[in-house]
Amino acid sequence: MNPIKYSFLLLGALSLSACEDNDGQLTIADVDVPAGYALSAGTATEFSRSAFSYDQPASWISGEYNALFNKGDRLYDNVATSNYNHAGGGLGPVYAGYSCGGCHRNAGRTEPSYWTAFKNGSRKATGEYGFTSMLCYVTRRNGKFFQNYGRVIHDNTIYGVTPEGEIHFEIDSAVYRFPDGERYTLCYPRFSITKWYADSIRPEDLFISVRIPLRHVGQGQIMALDRTEIQQLAARSNYPRWGISGRCNVVSERNVSQIGVGGNKAHHGDLTVELGYSSDMGLTNSRYPEEICRGQRQIEEGSMMGLSYEKLDVSTADMEAVDLYLHSLGVPARRDVNDPDVQAGEKLFYKAGCHLCHVTTLHTNKRGSTLLAGLTLPWLGGRQTIHPYSDFLLHDMGSEIMGVGLNDNMVSGLARGNEWRTTPLWGIGLQQLVNGHTYFLHDGRARNFTEAIMWHGGEAEASKQVFAHYSKAQRAQLIRFLWSL
Repeated sequence: MNPIKYSFLLLGALSLSACEDNDGQLTIADVDVPAGYALSAGTATEFSRSAFSYDQPASWISGEYNALFNKGDRLYDNVATSNYNHAGGGLGPVYAGYSCGGCHRNAGRTEPSYWTAFKNGSRKATGEYGFTSMLCYVTRRNGKFFQNYGRVIHDNTIYGVTPEGEIHFEIDSAVYRFPDGERYTLCYPRFSITKWYADSIRPEDLFISVRIPLRHVGQGQIMALDRTEIQQLAARSNYPRWGISGRCNVVSERNVSQIGVGGNKAHHGDLTVELGYSSDMGLTNSRYPEEICRGQRQIEEGSMMGLSYEKLDVSTADMEAVDLYLHSLGVPARRDVNDPDVQAGEKLFYKAGCHLCHVTTLHTNKRGSTLLAGLTLPWLGGRQTIHPYSDFLLHDMGSEIMGVGLNDNMVSGLARGNEWRTTPLWGIGLQQLVNGHTYFLHDGRARNFTEAIMWHGGEAEASKQVFAHYSKAQRAQLIRFLWSL
């Protein structure tokens, strides 16, 4: 939970009923934009530069909503335990992390466990402190799941319970040169699993895909995106000169088919709060009432250690508080917009065609968002202008670099292994300040902006080549622009 709250001057106290009627709603005219800054998400833009820049409430949070936001903030950071006589009990028997904030420190992305291990001379990716700040997905080569493991390897457990496996890694690296001779290195992490609790699965029989946490920046605005505008972007996303042709992912959640916008492959239509509690922490809830390891021996082992499975571990009311917290976080403003290098870098960003996928400007829908238990947030609607730097479409990112590219061989909805949602770039320039690292891409293989760009292939190959052929000074300017986002 952040210790500092930044807010704009509210025009009178906004009561719960007044907010629902949209009376007294802040407008862009009420926002005093400091010199050198630019709005990212209208009245939800916040202007702090600190380790808590991702973890500030939007300015429209007040009254009862403020209390619910603070409750969600606390629950997000609370460490779950296996003690049912303790608040936050029910952890496990198997899990990946023990709190939302453990993997999403300050609502960002905690340093990937394997890079922490690598710097300490270890090749064990499973975390040393009771949680692993990444998820390890496994499937058969035909795309089906393994009966004894499901979709995620849970490498952490409560005391006395056998983990599903232990994650290890090796890092391959290759040195390349830009046309002007400057060298850069790309790293590819290869993951393996040992100590399988049941069937020992041969490496040649499975695909492994590791995902590091996403930044929780602008989640409310993303959920409130005008899906019709996303479909129109997909219809226009055909740029033969650049080799770009994006498409929507279509997902089914709560028995509703919709355009996906959340997750690495746009494979979610909501913020997956219930799924996170279930799959990541092993906490049963109204949407996922069964233990994630049901049918496995860990259930009996958990019982022997005192776990009870008679009641749900987390209430719908608590999950909705976390849902509201995530929807209501402020979005960091763009910074240093008057810096000549930032301005030059922005022009180079456009010249390279980066904006064709990292679309600068989108709009929210008219009605706003509805949370998982039915609470509505109209302030996210109203056709607000936002600047996420993403089209939220799927694009082929290539399979060639180092023999693998960004292809993880995982299918999610319509998304194939080589297809990924365009990552929203808003707030990315603050990641080092918030989380102390600059690991990027879905598995954190890129150690800086340059490596992240040079891993682009497929539909992004032409844009990457433009960047590569820029002078060293121009490449630095484009990256300086990314730091401003």
